[in-house]
Amino acid sequence: MRFRILGPTQVVLADGREIPVGGPRLRALLALLLLDAGRVVPAERLIDNLYGEHPPRGAANALQSQVSRLRQALPAEHTPVEFHPTGYRLVVDPADVDAYRFERLAEAGRRALAGGDWARAAAELRAALELWRGPALADVIDVAGAPVQAARLDELRLAAVDDRIEADLALGASAALVPELRELVVAHPLRERSRGQLMRALSALGRPAEALAEFEAARRTLTEELGVGPPPELAAIHLAVLRGADRPAERAAAERVLPSQLTTFVGREEELKRVGELLGERRLVTLTGPGGAGKTRLAIEAASRSDGEVRFVELAGLADGSDVPQAVLSALGLRDAGLRDAGLRAPAEPGRQPTDRLVEALAERRLLLLLDNCEHVVADAARLAARLLGACPALRVLATSREPLGLAGEALCPMSGLALPPPDASARDADDYAAVSLFAQRAADVAPDFTVTPANAELVLRICRTLDGLPLAIELAAARLRALSVAEVAAHLDDRFRLLSMSSRAVSPRHRTLRAVVEWSWDLLDDAERTLARRLTVFAGGATLEAAGRVAEMPSAEFVDALTGLVDKSFVELTGGRYRMLETVRAFCAERLAEAGEAERLRRAHTAYFLELAWTASDHLRRAEQLHWLRRLDAERDNLHAALRRATAAGDASEAAGLVAALSFYWWLRGMRGEGARLAADVLDVLGAEAPPGLGEEFALCVYNASLAGSGHLPSLGTQGSVIRSLDRPPRQPFLLYLSGISTGPPPGGAEDVEELMRELRRLVGPDTWINALGAMGHGSAQMWGGQSDRAGAALATALDGFRSTGDRWGSMITLGALGELAAWRGDPEAAGEHMNRAMGLAEELGSAVDQADMLRTRGEIRLRAGDLAAARDDFAAALLLAQGSGAPEFVSAARLGLAQVARLRGDLAETRRLCEAALAGGLTGWYVGEATRAEIILLLQQITEEQRAGAASGSGAPPSADGA
Repeated sequence: MRFRILGPTQVVLADGREIPVGGPRLRALLALLLLDAGRVVPAERLIDNLYGEHPPRGAANALQSQVSRLRQALPAEHTPVEFHPTGYRLVVDPADVDAYRFERLAEAGRRALAGGDWARAAAELRAALELWRGPALADVIDVAGAPVQAARLDELRLAAVDDRIEADLALGASAALVPELRELVVAHPLRERSRGQLMRALSALGRPAEALAEFEAARRTLTEELGVGPPPELAAIHLAVLRGADRPAERAAAERVLPSQLTTFVGREEELKRVGELLGERRLVTLTGPGGAGKTRLAIEAASRSDGEVRFVELAGLADGSDVPQAVLSALGLRDAGLRDAGLRAPAEPGRQPTDRLVEALAERRLLLLLDNCEHVVADAARLAARLLGACPALRVLATSREPLGLAGEALCPMSGLALPPPDASARDADDYAAVSLFAQRAADVAPDFTVTPANAELVLRICRTLDGLPLAIELAAARLRALSVAEVAAHLDDRFRLLSMSSRAVSPRHRTLRAVVEWSWDLLDDAERTLARRLTVFAGGATLEAAGRVAEMPSAEFVDALTGLVDKSFVELTGGRYRMLETVRAFCAERLAEAGEAERLRRAHTAYFLELAWTASDHLRRAEQLHWLRRLDAERDNLHAALRRATAAGDASEAAGLVAALSFYWWLRGMRGEGARLAADVLDVLGAEAPPGLGEEFALCVYNASLAGSGHLPSLGTQGSVIRSLDRPPRQPFLLYLSGISTGPPPGGAEDVEELMRELRRLVGPDTWINALGAMGHGSAQMWGGQSDRAGAALATALDGFRSTGDRWGSMITLGALGELAAWRGDPEAAGEHMNRAMGLAEELGSAVDQADMLRTRGEIRLRAGDLAAARDDFAAALLLAQGSGAPEFVSAARLGLAQVARLRGDLAETRRLCEAALAGGLTGWYVGEATRAEIILLLQQITEEQRAGAASGSGAPPSADGA
């Protein structure tokens, strides 16, 4: 049954039928018991509330009679009202009472709001507010005590409305919120937060005068009613409006995920307006045009002005179209997921692709996805866009490409050059045209005294017209004013274009023009700058100063001078401490690298540098500096994977396998198991079916990584023991030991075999703290599952001490999870909760929503075992939300299994079966942990089938006990 007091008092069955409760006093009794659902309410309080200051004679008997009538009104099979020596207790789960559900959802929404998860906050808060059907306790408001409770609930409702509006403001719903906020301000003129939200919404819509008027109205009301001035929060909003600094939250959110722009946006107002209109009408908009037309810049500007959440996906650095879904996953901050059980993880379901994960994560998400530079992966980008748009109704896609994606319903916005003055235009009016304005602004950036004057206007017009108004070409030409006059720039352009006009007429004129600008800029470089420019093209995603210096193989002083020159001449951009080339420039310089015969040598230098970096980082990832090195590898991910792909394509088995081995722990920590598996599978094609001499460890890591994505037939490596015994030295990548353990499972002999294996491991690795901590963790887990709790606790404590001494958050996290489970088995829920809270804190530090879902699931199992069904359900439900939001089907299945166990213990076998069947449909195939979970689900289905048969035979329907859950 469900109970409702947020409005008239109601009792509703699962099928939606309402049970009539009776007269006002009976409904009042039910409401009073519901306000303390699950707790004993003293009889004296019930009498005072029901009968006031003058109760009748025999009030206790009268109350008992009312309770009896209430029991008769409710279905006989439930009989939820219990008598206790001091009073009465309504035996219902608070989650079945709308007021309790409202408070829980409102609190979840408030937490999501505080954490910046606007979409989840809005969803939780809307769900909470939808439970209201009118004023709280509407039909029992005259009962003593009810007004206080009703006022408390109404205040919570208003706070939830404020929180929901805050989330909606962040998601870009300013226009829709203004009428609602005006109503709230009229109804509650002294609520400062609503007034401030109205001011912010009006300011975001470009109506600052109305926002300021609201502030003056608030000032008058507060002064007249309370004798006080506006509070600091409202005054701060007022000041922001006055300064014009208040930005809509949705724009601020978009700016956090869109590339920052260092220069002003010039021209394109008509295109910008058109794109905005198209995005309001269509779900797929593509900006088309030649390279250098400014497609990316216009798309970023349009996206920044779009309401709601925006994510930017840069595709230019991809070498293969199959990597498009992974690039979108990375831009969305989603990770490949796995299922943990006592510190063990399972791979994604074989056959599941990154696209499937994206569909699950975006199915109900309101989002604008900006796919930039699609032209070289246009077919794959089109397939992905079609799949996502078809499955995700709230998704919009804005793409930039040199050609359309070619999908039904695609709206195109063609782009060419900026507006140019007509041939007969006056030189005095030149600044009125976007192409000239862009040249003048960029020229002033490098030559601050430059302006368009009657003396140089004709030359400027000539340059802009010759370059067809293409923004990139104009910017490169304007940058030459560092060293040349306007007349010299114009003369060089004329010379070069006459030369290049004799090239193939099959090439578009604008492409020839852009190429001419780049080639002319190349001619302005000195020999050292040209050498460095072509060698920098080996990098993918830019390079640090150190990496560029090492790979370019130039004398130090010459290298620094050349790099400075390239930055000055706009061949290279310096952003965020990394040196990057515009893609058009990079493509041109890459041709020069091939012509110089240096491509293979630079490839090898690039691979060697990043192989060394990967191994160095791998060691640091097990230490206190773990987070710093994770971020460093994140920044170099494109380079690392480019080096790996190039080594694989060249057949360099040692380098390719070495990169897989070095990156294995990083892939695991970042949840990139799907991408890592594909890369490792390609390397296995080079290595063959057996480990080449000297590459045994690397071969094993390639096999284990490849198997994570459910790859086809792979070489067998035997048991974990055989892997350890095959080593003649400590593994260079100690994570091999973890992968081998969760792949093959514990030794068949149980804890004794584990102990023998640990002795062999200690003989092999000696005093290595991290490896011995990993071994102790595995040993403790095996002893725990074998029922040796004391020995398990000692081993896990040793493991935790070891991981903490190295500074490894990941090892500490999984060990704390195991300790939490062990404490629960020992009957110590307080210690279990403490361990789990610390584990969840470490998951947050690592930035892993998937691991947070994992920890919540584990804590749910602990609470389930302790009999706290409500708290367990909360954890499983929260884990389900996180898993669904991260596109993690394995955790979705695990959370549903937990919810099924709760439903079984509550006696709802139909719901148990439904959840089990849904869990079986998820990603549970793979390594032995997944198979064990599948077996657990099947066993639970068999148990409830037997219980249903037994219940039907006996006529009882008693739910099972939580003991042994």
